[in-house]
This record gives sequence, C-alpha cells and structure tokens, in this order.
Amino acid sequence: MTHAPRNPLADTVYVTRTLRGVRCVRLSVLTDETTSPERQREADDKIAAELNIDFGSGDALREAVDLDVSASKIAPFDRPALGQWLARPDDYDVLVWWRFDRAIRSMSDMHDLAKWAKQHRKMLVFAEGIGGGKLVFDFRDPMDPTSELMMMMLAFAAQVESQSITDRVTGAMAAIRKMVLRWRGGGRPPYGYMPAPMPKEHGGVGWTLTPDPDAVKVIERIVRELLEDMTVSAIAARLNTDRVPSPRDHWAVKMEREKGGKTGGAKGSHVVRDVFKWTPSVITRMLRSPMLLGWKMHKGKPVRDAEGNPIMATETPILTRAEFDRIGAVLDSRSIDNRERTDTDALLLRVIHCDSCKGRMYLSKPTKNGASVSAFYKCNSTARGDACELPANVRADWADEFVTAEFLRVVGSIETTHVVEVPGYDPEPELHATVAEFEEHQRQEGRQKSKHAARAWQERADALDNRIAMLETAEKIEPQRIVTPTGRTFADEWAEKDTAGRRAMLIEAGVRLDVRRGVRGGWRKLDTRRVDFIMSGELDPAAEALAGEASALESVARGDSPAEGASVRLVEPATVAEPVRELVAA
Repeated sequence: MTHAPRNPLADTVYVTRTLRGVRCVRLSVLTDETTSPERQREADDKIAAELNIDFGSGDALREAVDLDVSASKIAPFDRPALGQWLARPDDYDVLVWWRFDRAIRSMSDMHDLAKWAKQHRKMLVFAEGIGGGKLVFDFRDPMDPTSELMMMMLAFAAQVESQSITDRVTGAMAAIRKMVLRWRGGGRPPYGYMPAPMPKEHGGVGWTLTPDPDAVKVIERIVRELLEDMTVSAIAARLNTDRVPSPRDHWAVKMEREKGGKTGGAKGSHVVRDVFKWTPSVITRMLRSPMLLGWKMHKGKPVRDAEGNPIMATETPILTRAEFDRIGAVLDSRSIDNRERTDTDALLLRVIHCDSCKGRMYLSKPTKNGASVSAFYKCNSTARGDACELPANVRADWADEFVTAEFLRVVGSIETTHVVEVPGYDPEPELHATVAEFEEHQRQEGRQKSKHAARAWQERADALDNRIAMLETAEKIEPQRIVTPTGRTFADEWAEKDTAGRRAMLIEAGVRLDVRRGVRGGWRKLDTRRVDFIMSGELDPAAEALAGEASALESVARGDSPAEGASVRLVEPATVAEPVRELVAA
C-alpha cells in the first residue's frame, strides 16, 4: 500500500495539500545590494519548493513587495503591499520571508503578527533563521503555544539588534556630518545636488555632493522668473503646467521609481498622491535653504566646525552668499500687501485710494435683476474694520481711462531703461542669523548632566562665537546699478502689456489716485475735481528731465498741472539664459 507524500508542515488534523503562499519582500534602502529583492525572491522560492508552497504565477502571483520601507518604523500592517495581504487572510495559507528582519524588528510588531496568525490559523516561514536554517511557525493549531513563544524570543533578539544598528548608524552619521565635503550617501540628497564618489584629491573615500544639472536648470528658471517680478505662486503654477517634477518627484524619477506617494493627512491616516506638485511653500523653502550655499544642515541648523564656519557638503555650491541674500531680500519684499496679483482685472489695484480714509479702494462688479451693471471702485473701510467718514466710489472705466491718459501724457514718450543690479556682499544677514543661533544655544547652558555633553555644548558655543567675531570684521561690498537705454518708450511698453503688466508699471512708477466722494448729478463722465493723480517714483536723469518738462504743460484731461517733481521709473529685469550665479547677478 502506497501513501501520498506528506507535507512536513501539515498538522495531523489537516489533509496533505499544496499550500498557498505569499512571497514577502522588503527593503529599507533601494541601493542596498546585499539584501536586494532578487536575492530575497531566490531564497523564498527555494524554501517554498522544499515545503510544497506555491506562490502562483502571472496575474495570479501572490507577492508583497515593499521597497524603501523601514521595518523599525513601519509595522507590517501599515506597509503598502504586505498590509493589503494581511487584510485578506482567506486568500492564502502561509507567508514566506527570507529572514526574520525582513518581517519585523520589534517585539510589539511580532506580538501583533503572531496574534494575527493565531487568529487566522496561518503559517509564517523564514528561509534563513538562527544559524542559517529555516524557521517554520505553524499557528494552525490554536492550542499549541510553542510557535508563539519562539517568535517572541526571536523578536526580542531582533529588537536588540535593531537598536544596536540604530546606535551604530547614528554615531556614524554624526561623524560624517563633521567631515568636510563628505555626504552620508543613501537617501534623497538636497534638491539641486546629486551624490558622487569623493574625488581622490579629497581622500577618495565615501560620497560627496555635486550639482545636479537637471535640477539646476529648474532652479535657474525659478530665480530668473522671481527676478522678473513673477510671484512664487505663479512660478509654482507654471512649473506644474509644464509638468516639471517637484523636488520629491525629481529624486523618484532619478531613481526610476514611481512618482507620488503618501503624504500627511488627519491624525492616524495619510493621503496618497499620484504626483507631488510645486507649491509656493516648496519653492520658498528651497530658495531659503542654506544648502544652496553648499552648507551641511542638521535639524534645520548649519553644521559648523570648531571655528564656527559652516562645514561644506560640496566643492561647487549653487549660490554665493551675496546671491543667496539677494534672493532672500526679494522674498522678504513679497509680503501679502506687496504681492502682485494676476487673478483680477482691476487695473488700479494698489493704485486707487479713498481720499477720506486713505485706504485702498477695490473693484466691485454688481448685478441688478441678474444683469451686470457698471463696475466701480469703492472704499473698503468696513472690510478692514475701520470707519470712513466720507467713503468714495467711482466708475471703474472712468478711473481706468483717466489714469491711463495721465500716465501716458507724463511718461509716454520717455525712453525706458534696462537696469542691472550687481549684488554686493553684506555680512549682516548671516551675522544676525548666527547671533540668533548663538542666543538659542546659550539658553541650554547648564542643562547638561554629563561631562561629555557639557564639553560638546561648550565646543559649539565657542564655534559660534568665533564665527560671529569673523562676520563682525567682514567688509561690506556695496552693490552696483547699471542703467542702459532700451530704445523703447513707456507708451510702447504699455501697448504690449496685459492688465497685470500695466498695473505693475503704475505701481513701479509710484502712481497714486486719490478719489473724493462725488456729488449727486447726472454725470456722464468723470468729474476730475474729485481726483488727485500723483506720481512719486524715481526716474533716471534723462527721463526725469523730460518728465519735468511735461509737468509744466497744461493737463488736457484735468485742467490743472501735475504735481511738481513727478517722476517715474520702469525696471526691466535682464533676460539671461546663464547659470544661476549670472541670473542673480543680473
């Protein structure tokens, strides 16, 4: 009498059969060749063949692949692929891993996994266990506590090993941070840079950072558009329209991974996005990061040497200090009140004011019986919480036409100029930032319990003090301003601009229109006695002389003379398709 071959894992209460398995693969760092997905699959397939476990094939393949997922930080039930399989226990009989650490690295995670396996009567198999042999935990018999006990003991060992690894990595990272030009390798580098082998002249050991040509082109574009007076919001919108990968997706593309992923959501949940988009905060954070200077950063602060100097992560930083400060000054100037808007067709936004309360007037587009009536500018004092004694309003088309006529009458024939600002160097911004860092560090004085911590605290205090002393003696270099005629007039520019562009010209020229409250009557045009047109900007010498001559002429539109000393200026940013340094300098 012959007997069917017995499955060595099958309990006596079960019939012998091929087990339905799920092949589990996990990798913390995609670049780790020693634990590659291929090696894990090979080990899983080998033990599956030995134990009569089938993973399926083709579209029916049962496999959980979690790449770039840390077992120390993400529990099995929260992993993208494995978590889905654990939620469908009826679809298989056994889970197979290469090694114990591919599944868990903490006792709490192993307790949860063992509890789940016991509840659903599953088997957990590890191709390589202690000493290299396989480990098989059969939870199909709920009365047998052996498997659960063994798993908890091994989980304790795994947790101790995980903590040991964490301590070693933390110590190694701390040491690498102090090494000039040395990058830690692994993980996503700061946007604008890419890892490269350390040059031989610097020891040839480990990795450093070099500019990423693709990312630098994007940074050049952002800086150019920022200096052309485009808002950060508009820059972000254009980048998204042109499908330029954001910093997070840029690295995914470089590593040939899928774009998008999980992002923050409500507590205990997350949102999965197909792509990560550019946002104003992403651009602003990138442009303000000292990493553009090539500085090493840790927890938002520069890493400094014993003399207080920032430790460099690269030989070729993307920006100089002067360029970085100029970009920062531009961002600082873009307060909410100064931000240019393209979402309105109000020509006189930030130009037209109520004469009574001196507040801005805003465009209103009322409707009557469902039909639009004439738009008008109105005093907005109530929205600001102020009280205006004589709130004014005026028809929008009348005010727009009047300001256009006056502006072109005064400056229409003046030649515009091309202004190039060559940045200097001012140590003050870095000095203030370093002093603030020093003051924050001083607040921790006396809190150190050990001699080593006290010594480390004192070393950083001395380093910051040294840097402050150096910056206090650094020489300030004044910026230069180069003005070149364009051969075009203000009237030429006005004719080619859209509403937002014309509004920018008025604001740049210092144009202001004050409107007084009107009187009742059948007016069919603007009563020019209600308005005061003022221009208080700065002119280049030739334009100022011409504007002075124009101010002496009789005003056709108003019947009186413009204010003495009226002046205007138009600054056209340079269009330079050169590296970022030349963009900022221009």
